[in-house]
Amino acid sequence: MAKGRIIVDVDRCKGCGLCIEACPYDLLELSTEIVNKKGYQPMRIHTPEKCIGCASCALMCPDVVITVERL
Repeated sequence: MAKGRIIVDVDRCKGCGLCIEACPYDLLELSTEIVNKKGYQPMRIHTPEKCIGCASCALMCPDVVITVERL
């Protein structure tokens, strides 16, 4: 199974949650600890080791703040 790494531009994420809904493995959530410069709670990955690099989250992001690298 392929592995992936998700990189989020936290300061540009508006916390819309579309990426969370798109993740087939339910690996994403809104951060409860961080508020970005715009006042939003950005997305974070809670179990990065389970990411398969499918990029569903990045494809769904309307603001193109997610980059997925396949390892």
